[in-house]
Amino acid sequence: MATVTVEVNGRPYAVGCADGQEDRVRMLARQFDDHVRHVAGEVGHVGDIRLFLMAALLLADELHEARLEGGGAPPVERPEAPSADAGVAEALNAVAARLEKLAQTI
Repeated sequence: MATVTVEVNGRPYAVGCADGQEDRVRMLARQFDDHVRHVAGEVGHVGDIRLFLMAALLLADELHEARLEGGGAPPVERPEAPSADAGVAEALNAVAARLEKLAQTI
């Protein structure tokens, strides 16, 4: 397992991912950071947890719209993720765990 340091809203976060997935995790983190900075520009600084939640909701909305435009409905049950996506899922789980830990300290 590899560890990648990504920056979101000006803060570094160490994220675990599958070997070989480092560049993909960095790219996804840059996209997420763009959304977080967009939200921060509109609502101001309301704390990282709230900014992250709002950015995640924006991304979920974009995904939902993309699925609708593509003619496909959101899957009811998620199939087993292919091994290439397993590293990304693992990285997202690590970020979620870190956010939960941060939320408990607030």
